[in-house]
Amino acid sequence: MKKTIIIIITIILVALLIGFFVFFGNNSIMSKNANSSKNSSENSDQSGNSQNILNELSNTSISNNTINNSANINEPITVEVKEEKEIASFSTNLKGDSARLNNISITCNTINGTTINPGETFSFNKIVGQPSAQKGYQEADVFVNKKTEKGFGGGNCQVSTTIYNAALKVDGISITERNPHKKKVSYIEEGKDAAVSYSGGLDLKFQNNTDRTLKIYVSSDNDSVDARITEL
Repeated sequence: MKKTIIIIITIILVALLIGFFVFFGNNSIMSKNANSSKNSSENSDQSGNSQNILNELSNTSISNNTINNSANINEPITVEVKEEKEIASFSTNLKGDSARLNNISITCNTINGTTINPGETFSFNKIVGQPSAQKGYQEADVFVNKKTEKGFGGGNCQVSTTIYNAALKVDGISITERNPHKKKVSYIEEGKDAAVSYSGGLDLKFQNNTDRTLKIYVSSDNDSVDARITEL
C-alpha cells in the first residue's frame, strides 16, 4: 500500500515537472518568435522606407535646362557695346580775354556728351540755359544791335557757331533755327555764324532725322573751340 502511494506521488511530481518545462518552454519559444517577428517587421519597415526614398529619388526629375542653367552661372555674360563713329567735326580759332575763355569753357562742359535720339531736336538754349554769375559765368563782350557790350553770355556764340558748322556736315540733320549776327565775327566766315541769346530769344536748333542716335562732343582750350558729332 505504501509503495503504491509513493509511486502515485512520484508520477504526479514527474507530471508536474513535465508540465512546468512544457509551459515555460512554449513561452520562451513564443517570446523568441515575437521578437523575431518584431525584428522582421522593423527590418521590413526600414527596407520599405529605403525603397520609398529610392522611389522618390527616381521619380524626381531634374530637367536638363536646370542643370545647364546651373552650369552656366559662372560663364561670362556678353554685353553688346555699341561703338561710336565720328561723322563730323569742326573747329574755330579762339581769342579773347580770360572772362570769354571762362564762359566758353563752362558752356562746352555743359553741352559735351549730349545725345540726340532719332526724331529729337537739339536746342542750344534749352541745354545751356540762362548764363549767370551763379553758374560761374563772367561778363565778356557780346553784340547787341551792332554794338559791343558786356554780358554774361559773352563767348557762347562761338560755341554755337562751331557746333552749327559741324552739324551742317551730317546728312540727316535738319537745321530748324539759326540766326546770323548783325555784325561780322572774327572766328568764322560771313554767313556761317550762329548767334544765340537766351534773353533775346535767339537759339540754335537742329533735328536728328537719321535712324541713329547722335552724340555731340564740344571742348575748348586757349587756342580753339572743337566740336565733334558721332553716331551710335
